[in-house]
Amino acid sequence: QVQLVESGGGLVQAGGSLILSCEFSGRTGSAYHMGWFRQAPGKEREFVAAITWSGSNRYYADSVKGRFTISRDNARNTVYLQMNSLKPEDTAVYYCAADLWRLTMPDLTVPQPYDYWGQGTQVTVSS
Repeated sequence: QVQLVESGGGLVQAGGSLILSCEFSGRTGSAYHMGWFRQAPGKEREFVAAITWSGSNRYYADSVKGRFTISRDNARNTVYLQMNSLKPEDTAVYYCAADLWRLTMPDLTVPQPYDYWGQGTQVTVSS
């Protein structure tokens, strides 16, 4: 089965930038759509960004459009989340998730279709 390991979280001032990485491994030769979600204290887990296995399609939550960029390097089995112009409301635990490619395209903006999840990495944005 696939393992996901996030890294790159930390403390940053408002307006700053961070890049998160998620290395996925366990089933070579398989294709996965990848997503990023986040969860702040007392709130539900929310969608941040997603990318299809080939990288040809990307999806973003309205709250991060124009500020965050999702990308992937399949040769390195890694997905990235470049976060710019960070705001205090971006503070959360960020999780990466993998969805095994199937004939039917799922809705990647909700957590339910994803097959595998990482343990999360904390991002804190100070004001």
